Amino acid sequence: MKRRTFLVTVGILSAASLVQAGPPPKNPLLDRWSGPYGGVPAFDKYKPAQFAEAFRVAMAENRAELARIANNAQPPTFANTIAALEGCGRDYTRISTLFGVYTSTANTQEVQAIEREWRPKFAAFADEMVQNSRLFRRIEAVYRSPAKAKLTPEQQRLCWLYYTQFVRSGARLSAAQKKQMSQYNQRLALLYTQFAQNVLADEENLRLVLESPEETRGLPASVLDSAAALATEKGLPGKWAIRNTRSTMETFLTYAERRDLREKAWRMWSQRGDGGDKTDNNKIVAEILQLRARRARLLGFPTFAHWRLENSMAKTPEAAMKLMMQVWPAAVARVTEEVADMQAMADKDGARITIEPWDYRFYAEKVRKAKYDLDENEIKPYLRLDNLRAGLFWMAEQLYDFQFSPAPGVPTMNADISVFEVKRDGKHVGLWYFDPYARNGKSSGAWMNEYRTQENFDKPVTPIVSNNSNFAKGTAGKPTLLSFDDAETMFHEFGHALHGLNSKVHYPQLAGTNVARDFVEFPSQMHEHFLTTPDVLKRFAIHAETGQPMPEALVAKIEKAATFNQGFATVEYLASAIVDMKLHLAGDVAVDPRQFEKDALKDLGMPKEMIMRHRIPHFGHLFSDDGYAAGYYSYLWSEVLDHDAYEAFTEAGGPYDKAVARRFREKIMEVGNTLDSGQAYRNFRGRDASIVPLLKSRGFPVR
Repeated sequence: MKRRTFLVTVGILSAASLVQAGPPPKNPLLDRWSGPYGGVPAFDKYKPAQFAEAFRVAMAENRAELARIANNAQPPTFANTIAALEGCGRDYTRISTLFGVYTSTANTQEVQAIEREWRPKFAAFADEMVQNSRLFRRIEAVYRSPAKAKLTPEQQRLCWLYYTQFVRSGARLSAAQKKQMSQYNQRLALLYTQFAQNVLADEENLRLVLESPEETRGLPASVLDSAAALATEKGLPGKWAIRNTRSTMETFLTYAERRDLREKAWRMWSQRGDGGDKTDNNKIVAEILQLRARRARLLGFPTFAHWRLENSMAKTPEAAMKLMMQVWPAAVARVTEEVADMQAMADKDGARITIEPWDYRFYAEKVRKAKYDLDENEIKPYLRLDNLRAGLFWMAEQLYDFQFSPAPGVPTMNADISVFEVKRDGKHVGLWYFDPYARNGKSSGAWMNEYRTQENFDKPVTPIVSNNSNFAKGTAGKPTLLSFDDAETMFHEFGHALHGLNSKVHYPQLAGTNVARDFVEFPSQMHEHFLTTPDVLKRFAIHAETGQPMPEALVAKIEKAATFNQGFATVEYLASAIVDMKLHLAGDVAVDPRQFEKDALKDLGMPKEMIMRHRIPHFGHLFSDDGYAAGYYSYLWSEVLDHDAYEAFTEAGGPYDKAVARRFREKIMEVGNTLDSGQAYRNFRGRDASIVPLLKSRGFPVR
């Protein structure tokens, strides 16, 4: 019936033309998910061309639902306003989620064109909802009603969330201000799309081609196999092509012996979005920063950073900066020591060079081997992708009583994606999709998606989550081997998935990973610790050729070298986080991103031998959406929590202590955003987190 309503709205069709044309083809995107496990996405039926119609229909349906709530003649109550809002827009949310899967994992030229057209429309539609005065008055009435005290704590939290989100989005602005706000948001939506597509273009279209075996000196066989396969795919048989993605580039910079090629690769990677050509992002960044500043000022905040952090754990930019600057001096001091060790190694080798950014990873690996008799190439054969995946499942069973098993017959959008059913005590909990390999159209890096969020509102709904990576796939007949950093990333992203799968909340807006930005990385980072537990290494770090488990001596070397190169890792991250905050504290000024980055790093005393982990022109966390803008500090904030929380395990019976694991599950993983994140942590730990475990873990002095 709703689809018929749509047909009437888009054009006047005569009865004769309807008869001649027949019924319109059915759009699979408009179908509710059906099949097993409470319904699954029908990826085998979807096509990008179907999205435009699906968006129009779903928006019309959602608009009608919102109108019914806003125009309800009955006095506002939790049931007819807040709960009603929570129950509406299901089709629009589902279709938007699917489109997000396409833009992140199958972003073809066709999908990119759709995104450029529709992303501003999404922004306008969101503004239409929050700027609906009648709707906001009903939300505010429920929020301020004495009857709210009789609601459950979760219902009260939901009232607060809706009220706060509407206010922070401009519900209280004047008509003229609302119009201005919507113009800002629509323009920003387009700029975010352009930014992300420019970065993707530089990652896909730029690659380093190695012409001869001499140019491949030092590269592991697994890297060469993948590079040769890519070169053949690109019409360059007999050569080797290095992808312009983080996982591949970091490995190349670690092992390539040809210094000139390391420099070439480093410049290609570090200058994504900064090439001075059609994919240059500097002007886009400058405009984004100004629009964000003006939007924040409209809402009554001095800067975008103040707006962003208002409802975070940190609360203020000053608090976030204070934490970062507590760590920065020790990290820079450690980099000075690391560079001295590397320079000594280069001098000993007779290299006659001064350490530059393209040398850092290469000589750091040499120093690690000399200091700890530990070589990444010695570790990598034990880090086989399928074994590590089994290790993830084992960890989840020990901590949360989860069991993972293949879910055959579930459609996926690529043959490399696998699907697993998750159970606890024999009962279905959810689905986990795993998309591990790099391919064209897929964003670089690694991330977690929630295809469907857990809830128990109208009825129990189980979550569907995915983990996505960009590992270089092993060639035919050979396993995919990971670097240690890639293995750690697997455990990190799986932590996000476990957060979604453990959710035990009534309302979807409060469920799963829908928590404060500087809390969301806490569960994911906490699970990184379990990679290096002896239990995981002994069981799942199995040599790809010999089938033997990782020797005790090698495990001991990994543990001994745990604090190695922490200066580099910390400074690389912190520089990005601090520059992010400085950018968004600058206010409504014209910023030249290149110069701003240069000046900010100089003021910080950034070591000349390295750069930010994410330079401004390709800093997708900040400029492909609002996601982590003025919030990249949250990884460090969450890391304080995760090290303190892991210490609760080690203080008790060890990493898999059942009592601590159950408390972590009940107080952190299950509760979502049903209470303040700081309170959730105190409920688990019995106190606020201490920074001391973080400093100890990095080998920094504790004052």
